[in-house]
Amino acid sequence: MIKKAGIFLQMIKFEHTVFALPFAFMGALLGSVVMYGALPTWAQIGWVAVAMFGARSAAMGLNRLIDRISDAKNPRTAGRAIPAGLLKVGEVALFVVFSFALLFLAAFNLNPLSAKLLPIAVFFLVFYSFTKRFTWACHLFLGLTIALAPLGGWVAVTGKVDWAAMVFYFTIMFWIAGFDVIYACQDVDFDRKEGLHSIPVRFGVAKSLIIAKAFHIVTGLGFVTLLFLTDLSWWYVAGLLIAYIILFYEHHIVSPSDLSRLQTAFFTMNGVLSIVMFSFTLIDLVVRFY
Repeated sequence: MIKKAGIFLQMIKFEHTVFALPFAFMGALLGSVVMYGALPTWAQIGWVAVAMFGARSAAMGLNRLIDRISDAKNPRTAGRAIPAGLLKVGEVALFVVFSFALLFLAAFNLNPLSAKLLPIAVFFLVFYSFTKRFTWACHLFLGLTIALAPLGGWVAVTGKVDWAAMVFYFTIMFWIAGFDVIYACQDVDFDRKEGLHSIPVRFGVAKSLIIAKAFHIVTGLGFVTLLFLTDLSWWYVAGLLIAYIILFYEHHIVSPSDLSRLQTAFFTMNGVLSIVMFSFTLIDLVVRFY
């Protein structure tokens, strides 16, 4: 059972939770402070974590189910759990149902708005896996889906959606879309062969890297806007400057002629960025209250 659990965690890329979970907590922190002038409770943080695990696990499980045929054809993904025969389709389907149950449990234990917004969340979690079959804007749909984490954290503690929450939402959306465009550059030949859609397939690798930079410029502007909407201080600014350096370095180490460090740009740099932004926001708010 331990081995099987490890396979499930590998299937959903549990280590990639570092992309969204810190921003979910950051949304909860900011929402609570902006709306109520206090830090969120430990119970709220706990249910946000459960909701995040459920939502992300369900989304990744569905993605692996939906993409299992194309994954088997792609040398880069042929070793994934379903194509490799490590997990059965029925096992993954049950895992998805269980994950959605966790999401629903968490939402109903947070507040009424969290429960009411569940159909929208479920729609995006299911729909985004199909988008690369018909539109090169699939990266934006992925961004809209994963950015539900910070928005969900905000709604979880406030029971409301305001302008600051939406700015945060779209800031993270463009961040996700930007690095997903970079990630998709490695599969451009396979995607063309299989008739799949992406920005690299539509515009080529060179233009796609420029588009990714543009998305991350929007991200940078969004973080600055959030500074003024939430009355954060210099600790947040320090974290923001580090995030800018990380984004610059991420784009510096990849080029149309050299994608060898793409994994570093995709996983390491973006994982560090999310932790940095959450950590410095937390310090900013804790210093304010204590």
